[in-house]
Amino acid sequence: MAANGVSDKSSSLIVSFGEMLIDFVPTVSGVSLAEAPGFLKAPGGAPANVAIAVSRLGGKSAFVGKLGDDEFGHMLAGILKENGVVADGINFDQGARTALAFVTLRADGEREFMFYRNPSADMLLKPEELNLELIRSAKVFHYGSISLIVEPCRSAHIKAMQVAKDAGALLSYDPNLRLPLWPSAEEAREQILSIWDKAEVIKVSDVELEFLTGSDKISDEDALSLWHDNLKLLLVTLGEKGCRYYTKSFRGSVEGFHVKTVDTTGAGDSFVGALLCKIVDDQSVLEDEPRLKEVLKYACACGAITTTKKGAIPALPTEAEALLLLNGAK
Repeated sequence: MAANGVSDKSSSLIVSFGEMLIDFVPTVSGVSLAEAPGFLKAPGGAPANVAIAVSRLGGKSAFVGKLGDDEFGHMLAGILKENGVVADGINFDQGARTALAFVTLRADGEREFMFYRNPSADMLLKPEELNLELIRSAKVFHYGSISLIVEPCRSAHIKAMQVAKDAGALLSYDPNLRLPLWPSAEEAREQILSIWDKAEVIKVSDVELEFLTGSDKISDEDALSLWHDNLKLLLVTLGEKGCRYYTKSFRGSVEGFHVKTVDTTGAGDSFVGALLCKIVDDQSVLEDEPRLKEVLKYACACGAITTTKKGAIPALPTEAEALLLLNGAK
């Protein structure tokens, strides 16, 4: 690490860009928000989850985004630092609060969201506030789509992505669809696809694939309708059924793990963090099917472990925990 806290190229830094917020998770599963007797406070936000997932698995990560200059914002910045994430890309907004999300856990462990953002600090990140030195030092630059919803954050997102690309970073995109945040489904689809052809690694869930293609089934044909020439790897995650993968040269699937699911929050972020950790130093994995399948099995194990506890960040596994599940499954 350089003295200014920015990693140099050789240390293979993964930079995550976007939102970090507080998830309030009901203490009881299977009830509506109104019926919940209480809530657990859980730090979240997909890009921040990915940054912590990377760090917990032994990688080097940084987070770029904006938080409220409030108790929750400083708490979240502290959680990033405690987890070994470089926090030099964080700005604090004195006029807006840190975003909150109330997340209902249905009886099956799936989630429903209600957001408090009017506007929240993450939406107000400006292009001129970006730590460009940190972004240029990224070997992988990862982002979602929530930062595309409104200005000025959208312009900050586009600029950060371009700066990272120009500096030679691999661009990784997980749209992380949250329809309640968008003005309409049409706007969500249009904006998510507006930066689609820039990313070299894209991960979508089965639900997101259906949303983006307008299809009601998960097929290779539907997935490949989202393929573009800059893409090196397209992934479709299928929950406990594992994932499908597509590259220029081959395609296939990897089985998932059966675990006792408590809360699926953060499982996809854990999966992405594990994948990025394994390819940041050696992108040739993306062209070697047997090695890629091993990496995806590892990523599936990390995702599965994350569903066994409530909240995203508390549930993100260490490498030792992932290997334990992998070895136990052999």
